[in-house]
Amino acid sequence: MTAVADPLADFTPRDRRIGITVAIACVSLVGVGLSLSIPLLSFAMERRGASGAMIGLNTAMGGVATVAVAPFIPRLAAGLGVRPTLFLALAIGAAAILGFAFIQPFWAWFPLRFAFGVSLAIMFVLSEFWINALAPAQSRGLVMGVYVTALSVGLGAGPLILAGVGMDSLAPYLTCAALFVVAAGPLLFAGCSAPPLERAEKGRGVLFFLALAPVATLSAFIFGAVETGAFAFLPLYGVQLGFGATTAALLVTAMEVGNVLLQIPLGLLSDRMDRRKLLLAIGVIGFLGALAIPLAGASAPLLYAVVALWGGVVCGLYTVALAHLGARFSGTDLATANAAFVVMYSCGLIAGPPVLGVGFDLWPPYGAPAAIAVLMGVFAVVAAWRVRAPS
Repeated sequence: MTAVADPLADFTPRDRRIGITVAIACVSLVGVGLSLSIPLLSFAMERRGASGAMIGLNTAMGGVATVAVAPFIPRLAAGLGVRPTLFLALAIGAAAILGFAFIQPFWAWFPLRFAFGVSLAIMFVLSEFWINALAPAQSRGLVMGVYVTALSVGLGAGPLILAGVGMDSLAPYLTCAALFVVAAGPLLFAGCSAPPLERAEKGRGVLFFLALAPVATLSAFIFGAVETGAFAFLPLYGVQLGFGATTAALLVTAMEVGNVLLQIPLGLLSDRMDRRKLLLAIGVIGFLGALAIPLAGASAPLLYAVVALWGGVVCGLYTVALAHLGARFSGTDLATANAAFVVMYSCGLIAGPPVLGVGFDLWPPYGAPAAIAVLMGVFAVVAAWRVRAPS
């Protein structure tokens, strides 16, 4: 049998460092634009008289776009090249956000949101493939921890920028579009540091990798559902406990602080132990932490601390699962596995808020944490089953 040449064999450590830095910088800037755009568009639609259902449906179009398009991204990038496809995604994103500023009919905002979702899907699938492919095996978890930390900082910066520029002019739309343009800057200096990508073998599509890596892809679904649902319902939970609206909203900030602080330590830990066992531990801690949230509700500082610790650990589902995929797959298989990962994350975004909403209605105010506990418990059971399976 003829040996298959390693397509990354000619990449020096310096090439790898440059490539990883470029991809992290690019996707983090896009993360700023994403977190700026979500509240901007929601407030814009509300001011124009859109119903909550209309706003929710429009927001969901981003997830629908990801699920529809992500399976085809590796094939597109194999044909065009990784860097040109990322440039295309950035152009689509900038054009879509400007479209929201200048196109008035609400019906047109649905294809615009779909296009914006396509841009984000390409960015995340290919950037995460790029980072994971170039990460050294011995420090892959650390690299993914740095990536998720940078992305979390970017996602936290968007609302702060929006508060600074305001929402009553073209400024926030221009700012968001500018972020997509600026994100192209690092790509210009990437040189040949983008990993090559070939067409996938027949039968090795997204569904194949969903079955082949169930814990990693389920991690993405659970994290997407829990993160989005928590962002939506933690403030409402705090208000029902008797906290003021501002105090309750800071629960989301506490969760983001935990995300930022714990991803590098979790990434380092994942480089030193079986990542499937670490994912199982995260699932168990996520389950117990969700049960602990109601117990800490009597004290706002204690609740902030519990939410920060719990949220940071749960975010490890994303960090550690990405590292797990990178350790198992390479080349086109890694890109397709990452597409499956992003599809499952988007499915979680779509499913999470309704699931937590049902819990919130059935058992106020504790139903949302209880629903989170159920999701984390299901994940822990699946992870425990896979730990017993062969690697």
